Amino acid sequence: MDVIMLSRIQFAATTIFHFFFVPVSIGLAFMIAIMETMYVVKGKEEYKHMAKFWGKLFLINFAIGVVTGILQEFQFGMNWSSYSRFVGDVFGAPLAVEALLAFFMESTFIGLWIFGWERLSKKVHALCIWLVAIGTILSAFWILAANSFMQRPVGFTINNGRAEMNDFFALIKNGQLLLEFPHTILAAFMTGAFLVAGVSAYKLLKKKDVQFFKKSFVIATVIGLVSSIGVALVGHQQAQYLVKTQPMKMAATEALWENSGDPAPWTVTAFIDTKNQKNTAEFQIPYLLSFLSYSKFSGEVQGMKELQAQYEQQYGPGDYIPPVRTTFWSFRVMVASGTLLILLSMYGVYLAARKKLENRNKWFLRLMVFAISLPIIANTSGWIMTEIGRQPWTVFGLMTTADGVSPSVTAGQVLFSLIAFIGIYAVLAVVMVYLFIRVIKKGPYAAETPAETSSDPFDKEEYRHAIS
Repeated sequence: MDVIMLSRIQFAATTIFHFFFVPVSIGLAFMIAIMETMYVVKGKEEYKHMAKFWGKLFLINFAIGVVTGILQEFQFGMNWSSYSRFVGDVFGAPLAVEALLAFFMESTFIGLWIFGWERLSKKVHALCIWLVAIGTILSAFWILAANSFMQRPVGFTINNGRAEMNDFFALIKNGQLLLEFPHTILAAFMTGAFLVAGVSAYKLLKKKDVQFFKKSFVIATVIGLVSSIGVALVGHQQAQYLVKTQPMKMAATEALWENSGDPAPWTVTAFIDTKNQKNTAEFQIPYLLSFLSYSKFSGEVQGMKELQAQYEQQYGPGDYIPPVRTTFWSFRVMVASGTLLILLSMYGVYLAARKKLENRNKWFLRLMVFAISLPIIANTSGWIMTEIGRQPWTVFGLMTTADGVSPSVTAGQVLFSLIAFIGIYAVLAVVMVYLFIRVIKKGPYAAETPAETSSDPFDKEEYRHAIS
């Protein structure tokens, strides 16, 4: 493998691992804020216990997520220095705002939330966790603003061979951002909801703290249903936006080599022959691709061969077709996972409304434990499709991935660091799973005794261990 491929693999590996934690942090913070608000409004201690218990998982996840996120920015300067020089004046601004505003906001109010139980009033303490939740959302906004520029560059001018920002507000009004942001945030809410629902289902199967976890399950499935449907609706709008701004990516997600014809069918599965640029077998649903692309059952979608010819005229000679199989199948994995999440949350809400969430539904509870992984699969496959489908571009239409790599980095250096990072991340994953299991097994009341119910909500030794 050459340095370009190794650098891509390293960035993909570290980014995917980091993105395991980001949606969980955003989703859990939002859910904890809702639970504590219910405690303030209703005055029931059970909601307070919910905020404390799920808060432990949030803190563990947040701490490890911060560690894995630091590495991302270093890679821009180390493996992708040519890219950083070209786009740094644009890319740096939203990342700086994220670090100086959103992250410090999260960190400050996390501290107040941890140590403010019984020291702050109920309303002020609840406000702290809401500010944490808002901080996590703002962090996502600014990072996605930078990513959206890579998908659809706006608000810049080229000066001395470098992109320089000339309109900051164009960055935050980027149409790509206005769709990518709600899609990502709703997916994060869904991730947090299904984590809570899955853990609650596990405890219900074990018949431990049944009332506590039944209420947690109900809250989680309601949020999971609303957010999963929201993800699907915004995703539909994103598909229509791709047709206009990145038609090659849209064609690759459908393995569409030739123009589709009118109306366009949606390909469910296909055997893709990338060497000969054709599909040897397809299973299609008539009219559906036209509907996904234009919200009507008519309309043609351009194929990759025609777009390749257009791009050669516009950008010069080169191969502008992304890895088709990866783009095609990652999209379908995302859609399949999202569909399952909608169906599971709908059934969970139905059972909760009919008060049938009992042991006779053990099969469903077992499915909900498995469903903890589904949002992670959907998030990961969605980002793979988004980034791989943009290839060969790092910044669409301006810089290719091959041009963005650092000229002085060797393949051996990248390979060594890749192996080292994977090893470290594997250890972090084991630590996180161990801490999660430990907290879950202890349950929501393990850290409290009658003498200390009005003091600190956490087992201090456990918390120090988690942070360390």
